[in-house]
Amino acid sequence: MSVSVNAPMVGKLVSIDVKVGDKVKQNDAVATIEAMKMMVKIFAPGDGEVKDIKATPGEVVNPDTVIMTLE
Repeated sequence: MSVSVNAPMVGKLVSIDVKVGDKVKQNDAVATIEAMKMMVKIFAPGDGEVKDIKATPGEVVNPDTVIMTLE
């Protein structure tokens, strides 16, 4: 079952801290966005393996933007 990792708020994607194939555990930091001059970490919603990355650093993301998919 795939799980999407979405941006929690509007901001600029600063970094993606994992790569395709990495195994992550729930609450591992997987990306960082800059919102209102603050760096905000994005955490994995559950355990899984990074299947694909759909966003790129520098991109402006919204709460409905899928950053990556875990399986």
